[in-house]
Amino acid sequence: MLSRLGGWCHDRRRLVLVLWILALVVGNGVAGSAGDAYRQDFSLPGFESTEGFSLVQSTFEDGGSPLSGQIVFTSDRGVDDPAVKRAMERMLGAVADIDDVTAVQSPYAPGGEGQIATRGESAGRIAYSTVSLPDDLDFTRASEIGKEIRARVPEVDDLRVEIGGFIFAEFQQPSAELFGLAFAVVILIVAFGSVLAMGLPVAVALFGIGLGGALVILTSHLMEVPDFAPFVGLMIGLGVGIDYALLVVTRYREQRHADHDIRESIMIAMDTAGRSVVFAGATVVISLLGMLFMGVGFIGGLGITASLTVAVTIVASVTLLPALLGFAGDNIERTKWRGLVAAGFVAVALVGAGLESAPVIAAGAFAAVLTIVAGFFLPALKREVPHRAARPLRETLAYRWSRVIQHRPWTAAIAASAVLIVLAIPVLSLRLGFADESNFADDSTTKQAYDLVVEGFGPGSTGPIFLVAAVDGTDQVGALGGVTDAVGSDPNVAAVLGPQPDDPASPTVVRWLVTPRTGPQAQETTQLVHRLRGRVLPPVEQAAGTDVLVSGFVAGNVDMSSHLGARMPVFFGAVLALSFLLLMVVFRSLLVPLKAVIMNLLSIGAAYGVVIALFQWGWFSDITGVQPGPVESWIPMMLFAIVLRTLYGLRSVSPLAREGGMAAHR
Repeated sequence: MLSRLGGWCHDRRRLVLVLWILALVVGNGVAGSAGDAYRQDFSLPGFESTEGFSLVQSTFEDGGSPLSGQIVFTSDRGVDDPAVKRAMERMLGAVADIDDVTAVQSPYAPGGEGQIATRGESAGRIAYSTVSLPDDLDFTRASEIGKEIRARVPEVDDLRVEIGGFIFAEFQQPSAELFGLAFAVVILIVAFGSVLAMGLPVAVALFGIGLGGALVILTSHLMEVPDFAPFVGLMIGLGVGIDYALLVVTRYREQRHADHDIRESIMIAMDTAGRSVVFAGATVVISLLGMLFMGVGFIGGLGITASLTVAVTIVASVTLLPALLGFAGDNIERTKWRGLVAAGFVAVALVGAGLESAPVIAAGAFAAVLTIVAGFFLPALKREVPHRAARPLRETLAYRWSRVIQHRPWTAAIAASAVLIVLAIPVLSLRLGFADESNFADDSTTKQAYDLVVEGFGPGSTGPIFLVAAVDGTDQVGALGGVTDAVGSDPNVAAVLGPQPDDPASPTVVRWLVTPRTGPQAQETTQLVHRLRGRVLPPVEQAAGTDVLVSGFVAGNVDMSSHLGARMPVFFGAVLALSFLLLMVVFRSLLVPLKAVIMNLLSIGAAYGVVIALFQWGWFSDITGVQPGPVESWIPMMLFAIVLRTLYGLRSVSPLAREGGMAAHR
């Protein structure tokens, strides 16, 4: 079927190209008109932290919205200086008037004294205001509110204002993929010796992620999709597009060298490498859709949107790529110096984009255009680049290495397994969690606000824990009086504020604010949450006859991480089982899929181990600049899909597939 599809796309290559361009333009036009609706709910139904949020939101006037940020300010003259106070009160009043801002808690208002630092040299110099938002607000609107707040910062001598909270953070698109694309351009040119052969995989990848990105935006209106989903789709789609198109282009060139005509070479390439692309891509889609087993809305949305991008890229590889190969024909083997030099300058421009350097981008782009124009007039640039003579198969490095492994298979298998097992050892200390504002770049206003709060109020103040209890009147509030003393006696608790009833005359809910001594992502803070629930609060609850719920963002993150950690074996088991069945059907063997599952587990374990050592333990942080912290709870699942993409992509290019395809054309 893929052979016939390849021939059809070759014969109607103009129609195929027009349809893809039309789909790309229309898809992005519709997505641009609709806009995105990214959102992510970190609360889990039935968990203690979620119940605590619900109690507070239904009874307290401030709503206890889990979506909030901070306006942090400092002045050496003191925050009570008349000029500073006047400027900040004007700013806070203006912020309160912004649409979708539900509350602004000023340190100058009655009861706001605790928002002015009293620690050491910071006393009276640092203060903050909490800005609350509706809990159903999407992140796009929250980011816009952050910009509006920054626009209202007053210009007063000796007054510094920073905007804190991840909800207001300016999320910057990762630049690593631009570096990757630049290196891919160079590596593919070196490997192929042809600019056109390099350009086809890149073009297919860009078409795939271009249309896939539009589908991600549209899908965000149908289900819960996190705001970082487009960048995950970009990362996986770019890798899938280049890798899989590379297989097809390589097989096409092999068939041309074997004296098949252009159309027949495309058909053979699609029947062999194209089959591998579809199979390997299907395993990636399965692994991404396996994220639905985690039972969390935004993670399921992330898996679905990423799988959509992969699926679109696979369709591009088996339809658009044959059409482009039909246009390229034998020109895929020829490269002129103008194209080679221009491609090098394009790679420079991509590096400049990754570095966010406008001069480098402009210089690279200008040089590329100038080279192409000059190539029509300068004889030196018009000449073709001479190709290296092809080395006999038995003299290639890959062939010689394969013979070494085949002569000593057990030695290689044991040595490789030992290395992978050693690399996987850090997995035993995996700690899932969510990053806090301390992981932002040092020059960002989010990180600077975090540092000011830590300086003035301690690290625990950036992630307080809320205790919530439903009560039947003032008598039960009195019976809960032991909560403050019991919690305050914990060695990792810096302060306890409360109890605060929703209605002093006839209370139905009471809450406490607990400030840990450690930051939100610290392991000691996670242990504090578990300790409060398991040991500190039960005796008080029993005496008072009511449950005290441990809630707040920190507790919510702990619940989310615990839930995902418990569901992860289900995810791995389901994906590996489905992949095993797919391999068994394709290869009609039990041994091949069994070896594949074992290899996957070893490889993925080693990948996880390296991630833990670098990001959780902080190895080489002086070089990488990465601040150590817990591994984001969704990373293992996404990394699982990425590693599967590579492993199955390589494994599926088998002699069986190649010989089957060749036999069909003999």
